[in-house]
Amino acid sequence: MHGLVRALPAPLLLALIGLATGAATYLGGALALRVKDHIRFILGFSAGAVIAVALFDLLPEAAQLSKDLPLRDVLGFTGVGFAAYMLLDRMLMRLSRKNAGHLGPASLTTHSFMDGVGIGLAFHVSSGAGLVLALAVLAHDFSDGVNTVSVSLTTSGPRTARGWLTADAIAPIVGIAVGQLLPIPEQYLALLLAAFAGAFLFIGASELAPESYQRHPRLWTSVSTALGMAVIYGAVRLAG
Repeated sequence: MHGLVRALPAPLLLALIGLATGAATYLGGALALRVKDHIRFILGFSAGAVIAVALFDLLPEAAQLSKDLPLRDVLGFTGVGFAAYMLLDRMLMRLSRKNAGHLGPASLTTHSFMDGVGIGLAFHVSSGAGLVLALAVLAHDFSDGVNTVSVSLTTSGPRTARGWLTADAIAPIVGIAVGQLLPIPEQYLALLLAAFAGAFLFIGASELAPESYQRHPRLWTSVSTALGMAVIYGAVRLAG
């Protein structure tokens, strides 16, 4: 991974990651109906990946960047990120039930945009941190594409679903650009990474893992989650 980081200029590397996240989202939606029997394993793997990024990458990076900030305050922002994402997620869920139509896929598209912002911010820390976060986002964006199509088809036709899937695929690319352009002091960057860790913990532990196990409550679903954690842990060690 270090060799790849050194060989590619940062703008090109970010562009390739952006294209990959968009492709992962679109592929997830395109295959949602064709491979629905195997989606549970993809969701399980994604759950492990995003949890591992929070625990093995984002939180250690935030602690390292915090410098003069007490570690207790940094970890407090992990709780803030967890709670803020939970409240936003449940608010959007309630609104989408009351106002069937575009709100559900719009919230998923917004989430993909925030994933991209997280990657852009992580590259302010280091290319290795950005690449590790990008791996988790790639896994998670695949399931985002699945969910975007599923939600759209409950209230609209295939044409509308494809439109939202395209928007969801573009969103992380725009988010990466925004994250890179934001001038953020290092101390505040530590707090933002801690908050993103909290959001990732909620996504993995409260959404993806339960959903994967609910669809197929078998040992292999849990094994896929553990595999996702192991892959990200190995990527973190290679990046470090």
